[in-house]
Amino acid sequence: MANLLKTRPPAALSVAPSEHDGSPLAALGRLPRLRPVAVIDIGSNSVRLVVYEGLTRSPTPVFNEKILCGLGREVASTKRLPADAIRKALAALRRFRVLCEIMEVENIYAVATAAVREAKNGAEFIRQAEAACRTPVETLSGRKEARLAALGVLSGVREADGIVGDLGGGSLELVDIDGERIGAGTTLPLGTLALADASGDDLDKAEKIVKRALSGEPAMKALEGRTFYMVGGTWRAMARLHMWQSGYPLHVTHGYTIPAREANEFARLVHRVDPETLSRIDVVSAARRPLLPFGAAVLEQVVRIGKPKELVVSALGLREGLLHDLLDARERRKDPLISAARDLNLLRSRSPRHGEELVDWTDRFMASTGIEERPAERRLRQAACLLADIGWRAHPDYRGEQSLNIIAHAAFVDIDHPGRAFLALAVYFRHAGIDDDEDLSPRLRELATTRLLDRARILGAAMRVAYIVSAAMPGVLPRTPMVVEGGKLQLKLGRDLSALAGDRLKSRLRQLGKLIGRDSAILMG
Repeated sequence: MANLLKTRPPAALSVAPSEHDGSPLAALGRLPRLRPVAVIDIGSNSVRLVVYEGLTRSPTPVFNEKILCGLGREVASTKRLPADAIRKALAALRRFRVLCEIMEVENIYAVATAAVREAKNGAEFIRQAEAACRTPVETLSGRKEARLAALGVLSGVREADGIVGDLGGGSLELVDIDGERIGAGTTLPLGTLALADASGDDLDKAEKIVKRALSGEPAMKALEGRTFYMVGGTWRAMARLHMWQSGYPLHVTHGYTIPAREANEFARLVHRVDPETLSRIDVVSAARRPLLPFGAAVLEQVVRIGKPKELVVSALGLREGLLHDLLDARERRKDPLISAARDLNLLRSRSPRHGEELVDWTDRFMASTGIEERPAERRLRQAACLLADIGWRAHPDYRGEQSLNIIAHAAFVDIDHPGRAFLALAVYFRHAGIDDDEDLSPRLRELATTRLLDRARILGAAMRVAYIVSAAMPGVLPRTPMVVEGGKLQLKLGRDLSALAGDRLKSRLRQLGKLIGRDSAILMG
């Protein structure tokens, strides 16, 4: 994990309890009333198990393991799954079944993709696979695979508009999305293993195969001037390599955006040179590196032929799309960012209800200021309020820093990187003070626009007032409204709370007033 501050705080000490009263130790860091759910993804390159905390709008993985089996490495040339790859995959599936039993997973969803779909011995493998993991395994059609990948992207980017490209080991799925609308989708034999096999590991030949397959493809014609959503491990590895080479301050691939011209130049570089010679290649696993040039060859032609405006990485794909498809309509309508922030508020705050009250308290404050707040900015402010107290267990000197790093690198979806920076900075300012930013990475500040940085300071200053008034306890903020009235920032305290009006509170209120250009006052009674 990248540290977004210039200085790194001391490592936290972890001390296991030496004794207890004999009762089972409960996992208090888990959400109540959720049952784990698992997805087994039998891909052309890897076989993966992901166990999620529960079936929710913003599911959190509690276990994630992949085993590179290479089921699809010879399917293009032999039409068969290799015997050694089958043995390795079946061993992985038997292991995954035991792991699911250990974690008390009741619902397991297992799917197989392109390699199994295309191989002559695919049906026999499925019979063996079902016996190994003791659960039905669905062999997805190319169209359904594309639809689930699109659903995965939409579950993490609600207003997505463009073409989803899911690059696996055996195939490339392309599907047009626009909000909730999902196109028919198509599948092409352009997966990295399939390309390497079909071309005899000849990159020039692979490039011609890709160019021929994508030329005239309707999805490429529909891509011009829109966004291309990159799904799949090889493309995520390329994005990670790009952000490390460019010194990008936030090492979170989901939502990472690359302008089309830059993406084309980078893909051409990766396509043309030995991956081992690339700067920072160590951030890509050794097993993934040989496939990078083939993934780059596909990406290069997508950009050249499709002419997108930009490329956006989605860490969510087929597996998350499968789970999203299982949700009821009410759960689907929930905002995944607010849901995730609410979960963290419940798990880590001193008082979850206080976080909800802080949302309402700042709603009223912002509405009274006359400061324009767009719907997207209001949503970010509300998420920040829910996250404002998640670092309270840290040492007071490091609460701002630790909160910043937790929030910036959290598994949030439906948020871009400037939005992440806003959340992290607002909560940092709430702890460290709005003037204490010397230790912040200047690159992190650059991620947030000037407007967002200004809003982060205002919100941080407002939260500093809220927490010194309420001590993070519920029931206080509804009785102590802070609004702009008569051109003045006013904090209203009832008679029973009038003793709270000390110098520190006055100083923080005055500081907030300066940020919004208002004099301040505390009203009693």
